[in-house]
Amino acid sequence: MEAMLYSRRQFVALAAALLPAAKGRAQDEPTFSSNVQVVNLLATVRTKKHEIVRDLEKTDFTLLEDGRPQTIRYFTRETDLPLTIGLMVDTSMSQLHVLDAERGASFRFLDQVLRENKDHVFIMQFDLAVQTRQPLTGSRRDLDQALTMVDTPTRAQLRSQAGGGTLLFDSLIDASDVMKKQTGRKALIVLSDGGENGSDATLSDAIEAAQRTETLIYTILFSDGGYNGDGNHIMQELAKETGGGYFEVSKKLTIDGVFALIQEDLRSQYSIGYISDKPAEGAEFRKIQLTVKRPGLVVQCRDRYWAGPPVQPE
Repeated sequence: MEAMLYSRRQFVALAAALLPAAKGRAQDEPTFSSNVQVVNLLATVRTKKHEIVRDLEKTDFTLLEDGRPQTIRYFTRETDLPLTIGLMVDTSMSQLHVLDAERGASFRFLDQVLRENKDHVFIMQFDLAVQTRQPLTGSRRDLDQALTMVDTPTRAQLRSQAGGGTLLFDSLIDASDVMKKQTGRKALIVLSDGGENGSDATLSDAIEAAQRTETLIYTILFSDGGYNGDGNHIMQELAKETGGGYFEVSKKLTIDGVFALIQEDLRSQYSIGYISDKPAEGAEFRKIQLTVKRPGLVVQCRDRYWAGPPVQPE
């Protein structure tokens, strides 16, 4: 086909003739206000015997925001959204005797969960400092190599230590910063005895950072039986307030068993979305209450969200 050539005057005339039609089409297209915020929730539903329930429909759920009923607009089961995981390993000296077991279970968990063409994982360790052993990657090989480097501090590092001891809360702040740029399902898996010593951040700071980035926290309490102070409470609160799960390794529930439960949980979530009936005018946390109508079922889901400007990466 022969190319059509226009003089500058002909081109201007043609553009002027087409402009009204283009305006008409633009007026017909739907427009969306930048103030509309879709609130996304990930929920797991279990029986009182802790069995996962996978056959619920949208109409089985009831949703309240600050006590006001909300309409669920988006609903899917066993979502196939990309998964971003932060594996957080406590490498303080109190974990010395369980670290090998944690590494081995982590190897097996990542081998089963990671879809290399879709999911991404980063590995972070914390003790008297916070170190990212492996930035976000979808490479199982890179993650396996990084896990071999996760270890307790050397004697030289301990001798040079200036304050601090187990920076659990600070590590969660850093991990939440990584999650700011991620979409889809986001989860931090924390292996620790719950000990905290030396963080600048508080428990509330760590929880709020995860909530703002819509990140679930799964905590695994693993210790050699020594005293861990308020560790149980800390690990339970991190999980409860973010919609994740709390697990305690014991003779009845091994570390591999815990990882199997977390894997099942991550693969059996309901993805729920709604638009608040009250547009955000400022910046605040709002209370969420998600329940099911069927008796005897328990919903695991975060109970508040950040209403206001979205969290932006620094």
